[in-house]
Amino acid sequence: MATLARRPHRKPAVTSRSAVPPADILMLIPNLGMGGAQRVFRDHSRLLAERYRVVDVAFNLDGGEQFASGNPLLSLDVEGGGGPLAKLRNFARRVAALRRIKRESGARLCISHMPGADYVNLLSRGDERTIAVVHGSKQGDRGLSGLSGWLQNRILQPLLYRRADRVVTVSRAIATELGKLGTPDNRLSAINNFFDGDAIRAAARVPLTADEQTLFDAAPVLATSGRLHPQKNHPALLEMFAELRRARPARLLILGDGELRDDLLARAEALGLVTWAAWRDEQLRPGCDVYLLGARQNPFQWLTRATLFVFPSRWEGFPLALCEAMICGLPVMSADCPTGPREILAPASDEPASPLDHAEDAQFGLLLPMLDDGPAGASSRRRWLGAISRLFDEADERRRLGQAGEARMADFSRERIGAQWFALVDEVLGSSPSSAS
Repeated sequence: MATLARRPHRKPAVTSRSAVPPADILMLIPNLGMGGAQRVFRDHSRLLAERYRVVDVAFNLDGGEQFASGNPLLSLDVEGGGGPLAKLRNFARRVAALRRIKRESGARLCISHMPGADYVNLLSRGDERTIAVVHGSKQGDRGLSGLSGWLQNRILQPLLYRRADRVVTVSRAIATELGKLGTPDNRLSAINNFFDGDAIRAAARVPLTADEQTLFDAAPVLATSGRLHPQKNHPALLEMFAELRRARPARLLILGDGELRDDLLARAEALGLVTWAAWRDEQLRPGCDVYLLGARQNPFQWLTRATLFVFPSRWEGFPLALCEAMICGLPVMSADCPTGPREILAPASDEPASPLDHAEDAQFGLLLPMLDDGPAGASSRRRWLGAISRLFDEADERRRLGQAGEARMADFSRERIGAQWFALVDEVLGSSPSSAS
């Protein structure tokens, strides 16, 4: 049975099947909890609702409604987890529930975000059109390793994506990956994420309290933001920062929350870094080396006051946090990870044939080697330390990079990217059904 909500931030009431509202477009995602894909899902849902009747659908609402769009929301009420048989049963239940919702809503198109939702969307397909949105690198994702990763990348996804009318990737590099993995080129489109620059800049202008402002007064400040998750590579960042801190005054602000919060706090303290954590300490303490600020309602008022933004991810898609820092006018430096940072900072360049081993002064920021912790990362840490020290000492270069990065973000405005989405949806709705071969 589907459940329905018409307002964000409240648990939908259980209703009868007659509660499935009419829709032109269904938007499908596993959950509306914290995450970059969920934020993009919300933004797309709001965008498309300007021209179409849009209904959002989630597998379940166990993660809350952090990124509810305000459009009608249906939950399939199917839990995750369990053993292989339980997962298979739940998958079949999701397919059956979505097939019914598609039929009863009269939807002409279903757009899914994230792999699990893509599978359910494509296997429940009837007469409606389908679009699958891919947010992350397939080849860079270290969670897709071993036999399971090989089966997903080489067998399952190529077969299923042939059923889609279009597979939309958030970066060109992901489209290239999927093409190499067997997705037909005529099904692939790359449309970057978009941003409301005016809203971000307005939020960045909100003043901090006097106590909060002291974090920026005594030393240059590095900032980063993102989920506390292995993908974001915070442990290697902490090890690099510990070396920097031994050489010169500096502070590190980490914005975000997640499963690694206690591990990162322990790691920072083991490295000899005086650390403050929002979930542990009530009173903001001056003079710490590392501030784990947690998830903030307005991260931009913190970012905009930093000296540099650092982004050490192991893999990405089209990173929101990096772009938001650039909108705030920050000079940025990023690991040259798959995928996204190079497309943002050095759009005229091609992906290198081998991993970057030096600091690259790109047009809109710095690209650095991937950071590893421990002895294996000594060389990459030296490159990061040299680049940070140089920019700490060159205010004019920081200003130039910040201005260039902010100008670059005009390419990803809601108006420009939204026009690409409307053109694609109009094309898909006006086309004949794709072959399900």
